[in-house]
Amino acid sequence: MLKVVSLLKRKEDVLFEAFRKWALDEHPPLGRQLPGIRHYRMSVILEDNPDLPYHAVSEFWFDDNEARLAAFATPEGKAAAEDAAMHCASRVHLLTEEKIIIE
Repeated sequence: MLKVVSLLKRKEDVLFEAFRKWALDEHPPLGRQLPGIRHYRMSVILEDNPDLPYHAVSEFWFDDNEARLAAFATPEGKAAAEDAAMHCASRVHLLTEEKIIIE
């Protein structure tokens, strides 16, 4: 299974509380609509710190990279990417393989 870890930095003109609300409440419904998605998590820092390189982490699981590419090529995937671009100054996407150490 492929895990996509995305590191998100908010735009300077997006207030911290607005970014938290977007990341935790407004953006997730778009992610839920991605075809082929197996799991989805979003984590956001607890307190504002504009000096941090990132302010949130999203995690998506797909069966493989082909499923990921297909999902983000759909209208739902494009809408999710456009929404993220409106709120994030930068996004770094890491394609990873996860090994659970403690559950």
